[in-house]
Amino acid sequence: MGWLEKLLFVCFLIFGAAIDGSQGDAMVTGTVFCDQCKDGQRSLFDYPVYGVKIKVVCTDSNGQVTMSREETTNWFGNYAVKFDGAPDLSGCYAQVSSTGQDSQSGCTAAAGPAQQLRLMFRMFDMEMYVANSLLAQPSQPMSNCPRSYNPAPAPVTPANPPPVYAPVTPAPVTPTNPSPPAFGPPLPHLPPLPPLPPMPPVPFLEATACSHDNWTTPEYKCYWRAVNPDTKVATIFGPFAARRYGTDMTLWQGLQGRGDSYRTLLRESITSFLNSYNSLQFPYHTIGVIQHTNWALMGSPRSVLLTALRFKRANSGYGNISCRFTPCKD
Repeated sequence: MGWLEKLLFVCFLIFGAAIDGSQGDAMVTGTVFCDQCKDGQRSLFDYPVYGVKIKVVCTDSNGQVTMSREETTNWFGNYAVKFDGAPDLSGCYAQVSSTGQDSQSGCTAAAGPAQQLRLMFRMFDMEMYVANSLLAQPSQPMSNCPRSYNPAPAPVTPANPPPVYAPVTPAPVTPTNPSPPAFGPPLPHLPPLPPLPPMPPVPFLEATACSHDNWTTPEYKCYWRAVNPDTKVATIFGPFAARRYGTDMTLWQGLQGRGDSYRTLLRESITSFLNSYNSLQFPYHTIGVIQHTNWALMGSPRSVLLTALRFKRANSGYGNISCRFTPCKD
C-alpha cells in the first residue's frame, strides 16, 4: 500500500470515527401556501399558512399505504417530517391532510394536489427529500384575483359582400376668417413652494444588529414584533429543535442559554431570528436563520459551534454596525 493510499485510509478512519454512533434519518421538508385565487398554482397573492397538517404517504405497487407520517406547519408555513432508519422515500408523496384548528388564515375549505418527493442528497445513511409547494384553498377566491384571458372572437366574413357605391364629392367649403384670440390680463407669479420636511427614518430599512443582551432588556420590549418572548422554540425552529431543547422552552429562556455549544447555538439563533425581523439589511433572512440552525442540529458538534459563531458575528454587526435600539415609550 503506497503512502497516498495509507493517507486516504487514515483520513477515512478519522472521518468515520467522527460520525460513529450517528443514526440514519430521512427528512422531508416543504412549505404550504394559501392559494387565494384557487388557480392551483403559486402566485403573487399566495402566502405561507401556519397550523396546517400535512401527511407524507408511501404506498406499494398495489396502492396500499405502507408508511405515513403527519406534521404541522410552523409560523412560516414550513414543515419537516422525520423517518428513522433512512428508508427509500423516492416513491412517496406529501399532501395537505387537514387545516387544523390553529390556522387563522381562512384557507380551510380545500387542499391542492399532492406532490411527489424528490431526493436532494444522501450521505452516510442520512437523506434529505423535498416536495414542491403544497396548497390550501379558501372557500371563495380573493375578489381582486386577475381574470383569465379570453381572446376576442375572430370576425365572421358575410356570405354576400356589401354593395360598392360610387364616391360622393363633397361641396367646397368657403373659408371664413377666424375670430382673433382673446388675451386676458397677465397672471400673477405664484409664490415658491415651501421646502418639504425631511423624511422620517424607517428603522426596518436601516442596518442594525443587536446582541442577545439587548433583546432581553425590558426597555426594548417593543421591538419584539413578529413573536413574543413566550413563543416556543419548537414552534419557530421545528422538530429538530424540539428534540434537542424540548417542547416547552420559550424564546426568552433560549436567550439565557450558555455553557455548551448547543445552548450557545440556540441563543445566537434566536438573536439572529429577531434581528432579521428588525432590519432588512441583516446578513441572514428569517428563513435562512431557521435553515442554518436545523442544518447545524443535524450535523456534528463542530458544525453546531461554527454556526453559533457565525450567528454571533452577525449579531455583533461584524464590528461595523451598531444596535440602533432606542428606549420604548410606555
